[in-house]
Amino acid sequence: MAFPFLFPIKNQRPRLACDLTPDGVVAARLADALQTTTAFAPLFPGAVIPGLKTPNIIDKAAVVAALKRALDAVEARDKRLTVVVPDAAARVLLLDFDTLPAKLSDALQVVRFRLRKLVPFEVDDAAISYQVIHQTADEIRALVMVMPHSVLAEYEEAVRLAGYEPGVVMPSTLASLAGLVQSEPALLVNLNGNSVTTAITRGDELLLHRSIELPADQALRDDELRHAVSVSIAYFEDTLASIPDAVFYAGPGGAPELTRVLELEQFRVRDLVSAASAGNGNTVPKGLMAGVTGALAS
Repeated sequence: MAFPFLFPIKNQRPRLACDLTPDGVVAARLADALQTTTAFAPLFPGAVIPGLKTPNIIDKAAVVAALKRALDAVEARDKRLTVVVPDAAARVLLLDFDTLPAKLSDALQVVRFRLRKLVPFEVDDAAISYQVIHQTADEIRALVMVMPHSVLAEYEEAVRLAGYEPGVVMPSTLASLAGLVQSEPALLVNLNGNSVTTAITRGDELLLHRSIELPADQALRDDELRHAVSVSIAYFEDTLASIPDAVFYAGPGGAPELTRVLELEQFRVRDLVSAASAGNGNTVPKGLMAGVTGALAS
């Protein structure tokens, strides 16, 4: 699956990636086609609180130290990397247009105009990236990503302070989906800090990307998570006239955690990235490898 990046410096993806989650920093380096070196540095609760306003990084010193510890552990020579950020720090939308200008700068102006009514922040200086994912003679559907510039600058600054260079920035779910290898329709649930994102794909086409904020109370949080998944399963059935073979999961605790919360016996929960494909690092907590795995996918 080939989803776009925010701010690619080169067409070729870096062979180094990190996922800055509220739970900690996951780092991974692609050594060769079969070998990935991984590391994890935990963060205390509250060090990162993702959102569309600054600050996202509450304890800069702790975050920079965790980035440096995890990235240094994978011993990368090239300091340029893909940075995966929480979904709550950006907005991802599927937008339909009658047409888009062929010139990129003109097309971005059209996209930016549409976003002014759709996102709760100023878009004139926001980071915007889009990719056409479906096109007919009468309609264009585009996957659009937008991130407040001040929030993007926060994450980039932390990476630079750790001694590395952010070549690419990606929201968590889009990064994770890049590692989904099946061509059949699939439903992904990505639990990332204080939000959950559900996404539905059909081959290389993204049909749904829906993020909601979760409450702090654990019981209410589980209720909201169950509801979010139920809504997405209903959308899957309505759109594809079938039910998903399985629910793929990326997030803390791995598949057993989502299975516990959902209590849906008719759906099998599978880890998007299994432990067997997590590389030679053995310190990354279960369920947290999807972002960097997708970021390094060819």
